[in-house]
Amino acid sequence: MKGRSSRRPVANPEATENDAEQSIDELVALAQSAGAEVVERSVQVRPSAEAATLIGSGKVEELTRDVQSLKADVVIFDRDLSPTQQRNLEKVLQCKVIDRTQLILDIFAKRAKTREGQLQVELAQLNYLLPRLAGHGIEMSRLGGGIGTRGPGETQLETDRRMIFRRIRKIEQSLEGVRSGRAIQRRQRQAVPLATIGLVGYTNAGKSTLFNRFTGAAVLADAKMFATLDPTVRHLTLPSRRRVLLSDTVGFIRHLPITLVKAFRATLEEVTGASLLLHVLDVSSPHAASHTEHVLKVLAEIGAEATPQLLVFNKLDLLPEANADPDTVCRRVLGNTVVSGAPPQAVAVSAKSGEGFDKLLSRIDQMLPLDSLSTVKFRFPHSDGAPLHFLHEYARVIEKRVGEEYSEVVAETPESVKKRLAAYVVD
Repeated sequence: MKGRSSRRPVANPEATENDAEQSIDELVALAQSAGAEVVERSVQVRPSAEAATLIGSGKVEELTRDVQSLKADVVIFDRDLSPTQQRNLEKVLQCKVIDRTQLILDIFAKRAKTREGQLQVELAQLNYLLPRLAGHGIEMSRLGGGIGTRGPGETQLETDRRMIFRRIRKIEQSLEGVRSGRAIQRRQRQAVPLATIGLVGYTNAGKSTLFNRFTGAAVLADAKMFATLDPTVRHLTLPSRRRVLLSDTVGFIRHLPITLVKAFRATLEEVTGASLLLHVLDVSSPHAASHTEHVLKVLAEIGAEATPQLLVFNKLDLLPEANADPDTVCRRVLGNTVVSGAPPQAVAVSAKSGEGFDKLLSRIDQMLPLDSLSTVKFRFPHSDGAPLHFLHEYARVIEKRVGEEYSEVVAETPESVKKRLAAYVVD
């Protein structure tokens, strides 16, 4: 997307004025992430949408004048447009018209780097494109075809649809292979008690910066929305010496297109299979509470609402009360918004500076339901050095006494390690 572009979002009539402004602010950020220059924005509230153009005839005339005076080449709507509305608006405005879903798909296509991510985005784009073929003369030769693709009397539109359906089936088969591979990997992980921690949160909340702080990885951390798209998994050693897998996933957003939720099912399964979710929140954002509600909504849609959550109040360094108690920050940021049931557990950190990081690791250790910890006393003969070394590597040694024949060790031990060293446990 190049050149100067006019943004004309249309707010949902049922939404409050504040919600509409938040949604437009977000649309502007999305457009800028896609490489567009925003030159105009406005809101229209109507009792009902116009069937032909979404907005009223007077607003269409005003928009046409603005597009001409600003020399805009793209108009982006904050509401999803029907194929008919999109065609009608493009005919009147004489410029490209896209909606929120198409904009997000464009950003996802730009961000996807792995083969899996590219397939998922293409699947979502094709499902979006299919009902919009009529009237656009879209050439689908790049998706397949060649000599013999057009039968006697078959229209170009029918040919395009056949090509898209074939491509969709091929992508779905490829992604099913990805799902099968993930299922095998998940079963292998479950054979050894290795918990998975999923990083979730609103886009641009600082998940990737936190992930890099945890693992020392070099995942792209950018202020742009959806800076990272493809999932990344790394090992993490907790203070108890337990080893877990940490998974960084795509950021959520309000009105996340259903086509993307479906397309990224294979990726989101890493969230549904996690033992613990770290729900990362940007406490410096004035919209933190509403962002939390949207993330919880998406988690419910993918069946992960019952997974234990730890709220991570990130970007503490941007607050004036940088050393505020997490409970105070929780009440100020969330207000009446709580994770279903009891007040949520929360830790305030700065992924950028590392403030509060040690406390976060300790809280994760306490909350992980898999491979529970207990204080265990072991007795190792001096001739058995390997089991003692194993204990030092996978448990946190509290006390050690060396005798003439044995070494007695008291350690905070994961259940899996205790079972493996059962022969050395002292009752």
